[in-house]
Amino acid sequence: MRIALVSEHANPLAAVGGVDTGGQNVHVAGLSAALAALGHEVTVYTRRAAGEEPPVVRMAPGVTVEHVPAGPPEPLPKDELLPYMPAFAAHLARRWRAVRPDVAHAHFWMSGLATLAAAEELRIPVVQTFHALGTVKQRWQGTADTSPPGRVAVERDIGRRAAAVIATCTDEVKELAAMDVPVERITVVPCGVDLDLFHPGPLDVPVLHHAGGDGRTGADGVARILSIGRLVPRKGVETIIEALAHVPGAHLTIAGGDPADEEFARLSRLAAASGLAERVRLVGSVARADVPALIRSARLVVTVPWYEPFGMVPVEAMACGVPVVASAVGGHLDTVSGCGVLTPPRRPRALARVLRDLLARPDLRASLAAAGLLRARSRYGWQKVAARTESVYRTMTGDHVDRLVAAGG
Repeated sequence: MRIALVSEHANPLAAVGGVDTGGQNVHVAGLSAALAALGHEVTVYTRRAAGEEPPVVRMAPGVTVEHVPAGPPEPLPKDELLPYMPAFAAHLARRWRAVRPDVAHAHFWMSGLATLAAAEELRIPVVQTFHALGTVKQRWQGTADTSPPGRVAVERDIGRRAAAVIATCTDEVKELAAMDVPVERITVVPCGVDLDLFHPGPLDVPVLHHAGGDGRTGADGVARILSIGRLVPRKGVETIIEALAHVPGAHLTIAGGDPADEEFARLSRLAAASGLAERVRLVGSVARADVPALIRSARLVVTVPWYEPFGMVPVEAMACGVPVVASAVGGHLDTVSGCGVLTPPRRPRALARVLRDLLARPDLRASLAAAGLLRARSRYGWQKVAARTESVYRTMTGDHVDRLVAAGG
């Protein structure tokens, strides 16, 4: 099958950890490689964000990344890309007239807008994954939401026009149904995790943590807690710092972001003002290859965003055999429930109680770690995620009918 993945702002080749580079980049990279491993030919279309980017890059066997000229060849916040989507769509249409894909899978709402426009004339079936919904962002961020006006209405239209919608969690299905997206066209397929990279390997402690001991517990008996991800307010890192004030002796490593960013500076100031400067360390972005070792070096991984469309960090921690504390929102309700601890978002005192309890109970931590590892391996490996995604594609292209006929069904 010839598959087009459209990801207008999230380049699978980009380094993860910036304000607009995170789970979607990882998802598109992992999904494209896993689909290619199933024998498909995959092209990822993403916006050219630098003048030196070559038009086409071979990312992996069977996977090509094409940098689409749409807007200035420089980094732009994703919420400023809407005016360039007509040019993006025109490029897709030109390319697809020359080589028509069997299916186009759009990632994020602006990708959906461009993909539907380019696919209509050629009658290419379009599958949509939103990764985040404007209704949810608006609900939690209010006036701080920088989405273009009309985003929610456009998402509703995309959801109704797409041949199929892939939601990454069951909570998203409820949100889509409330937007009048036909439920019968929605399939839940989660994001995946690279089980070859994320696993409970040796305790190879990175130097990013405070010195001393084995990393999980320092020479002085200090427990290590890890927060990792993009540094934006809605990720809830502030809540973890505030909770730490009520968890005596524990140290927190915060990985992600850039020291030049305002959020990095704000969190540093908060730690200092809370008297936690000696127990909180912000280390900035970490190379993807170094993330598993950093996760394994922690006693607990904590991720408590206000909202989370899926949340890859908990699944990566689970795959490394490290227990997880997460906010009871979005995708966490699927991934963490029953094999980690869920806590209300933006409730530092409640989080502190959970952290104190877990740090005092090694038996419970071990039980949660084992349950999380089992779940990550049984549900979230990329091979399984790609196979479920492929199944959705085949229902759109008619391949399932051809196979039934060939089998005499």
